[in-house]
This record gives sequence, C-alpha cells and structure tokens, in this order.
Amino acid sequence: MTPELLESYKMTSYASGGGCACKIPPGELEDAVRGLTGVQDPNVIVGLDDGDDAAAVRIADGIAVISTADFFTPVVNNAYDWGRIAAANALSDVYAMGGTPVTAINLLGWPRDVLPTELMSEVLRGGLDVATEAGISVTGGHSIDSPEPTYGMAATGVAHPDQLMRNDRAEAGLPITLTKPIGVGILNNRHKSTGENFPEAVELMTTLNRDAAQAAKDAGVKAATDVTGFGLLGHLYKMLRASGISATIDAAAVPKLDAAVRSIDEGFVSGGSRRNLDWVRPNVRAEGVDEDTLILLADAQTSGGLLVIGEVPGYPVIGETTAGDAGIVTVK
Repeated sequence: MTPELLESYKMTSYASGGGCACKIPPGELEDAVRGLTGVQDPNVIVGLDDGDDAAAVRIADGIAVISTADFFTPVVNNAYDWGRIAAANALSDVYAMGGTPVTAINLLGWPRDVLPTELMSEVLRGGLDVATEAGISVTGGHSIDSPEPTYGMAATGVAHPDQLMRNDRAEAGLPITLTKPIGVGILNNRHKSTGENFPEAVELMTTLNRDAAQAAKDAGVKAATDVTGFGLLGHLYKMLRASGISATIDAAAVPKLDAAVRSIDEGFVSGGSRRNLDWVRPNVRAEGVDEDTLILLADAQTSGGLLVIGEVPGYPVIGETTAGDAGIVTVK
C-alpha cells in the first residue's frame, strides 16, 4: 500500500469518538465501580481506592511492579501517528507513578472487513517506534475483530515502593506544576470535523513524559498524575479529593495551545470536555472566570502532561495547594 493510499483512509471517520475524549464519563465510571472489591492483598500498594494512574504491587523488598492499560479509538487521521499517540499515552501512566517502563503488549480491535491489514501494520509500527524510544520491547498482545478501530497498550513498569508518585500524597502549601500545554482535545475535535492538521498537537501527544517524570522524582515529588481524559480540572480534583486538601489555579499561568483557544471561539468543543466540566463544576469556585476558559481547563486531553504537586525545574507553575475542603478548586 502506497503512502498516498494510506493517507486516503481518514481514521477518525471510522469511530464515533476519539482519543481520551471517548472515555466513559468520570461520574458514571465511579458509580459503576463503587462497591466492587476482590482479594485484599497486603502487597497492593496502590489499587482501586483513589483512582490512581496505575496499580502498584510490591513483589520484593525495594521493588514494586506498576501495571496499567490504556486504549482508544483514532484521535488523528494518520494511522501511524495514532499508534504513536496511543503508545505514549499508555506509557504515561507508568511515568506518572514515578516508574520505569520495562515492557508493553498491544491491545488491538480492528474492523478487518472495512480497513486493510496494511493500515493495521502502520498503527502497530507507530506503537513500536514509541516503545523503542522508551527503551522497551513490545512482547506480544491481543487482537479482536471489532466494529471500530481501537488501539493501545498494557504496560508494565517498576519503581521503588518509597519513591512512587501518587495522587493521594499531595500536601497543602506546595506549588502545582504542569509539564505540557492543554488544548489537544479541542484540536483533535477540530481535526476530526474538518481534516485540518495540527502538528503541534501531534508533537505534544507523542512526546513521552519520561523526562518530566525524572525531573519530578529528582525534585523529591511525592504526588503527581497525568492529565488525560478527565481534563486538568478533573484530574486535579481527583488528587485533591484523595489527599484531603484544596487548591488555587491561576488560569492565565496554565500553558495553552493558541490554536485551541481560537478553536473554542469557533465551536470546536468535544462532548467529553463538556461532560468533564459538568462533573467537576460543583467543586470549582470560579467567580469572574469565563465559560470558555473553564471549558479549556476541563478539555479532555490525550497523552497530556504531568500534573505535579511541587515545583519541577523547567516547567511552569500554575497554582498552589491549600488547606481546606477536600477537592475544592479555586480558579482565578
């Protein structure tokens, strides 16, 4: 299959949603898993309790295994780029916990009677290239015949149990750092609707959070998460709620993609971003802040940056944690 023919397949047109914006809404998800319990293993350091990025299980003194999985429908039209984005997004959960990835396996759903296998190879090649960049092997996977194309990875990493970055370890009185600009959800929605390309969004989504995670660990950070489908406000709310504190965000200090700001004015807002804002709004105090700003702060990111409680050299500080009602976010 020639590159020109590959480009003729617009991947986003074969799926109803796209990227992390196709996640089940956070409120519905929490309702679904509430009360579900299984074996109580004392070696589980991080499990279901606080909705962290990944599970962490102690397997020996000084070693915890980090386990996670992430997959979604196409977020861009280019099959190779979609594979890269999905792989970077899956590995991000390991980095967000302060871990080092060691292996990954592919998770693939493919409408085999609709899309050619050569296109599937492009998706898998994209994932493999990002795994290679991360220094790990792709050691297998699982595929099914599916109505919509779906791709991602289950990733395994390791960390020292005492050096995990968790979403329930945030303390009051610390700066809040964000390591990537927000707005890719808005641009992905515009890309799906119009076919316009935004190389800056693809660049952000395919950039591993490896360096940011290492910088956070070097700075002694104890609490972090990555900003994905629930948006900046949603992921911050979950951290604050789990840690029993509140926070203040300076909206002007949050790095944003300029094209995303313009696109909101033109109506390119995903349903996932609106659902995010509806879910988190009861816990947001934002007097005098306009609705477009709040939409952007709730924008459903795909392979977003790390949201770190603490200052990380080289990355912007966007606010600070405060003592107060658990989960309350004040936006100024």
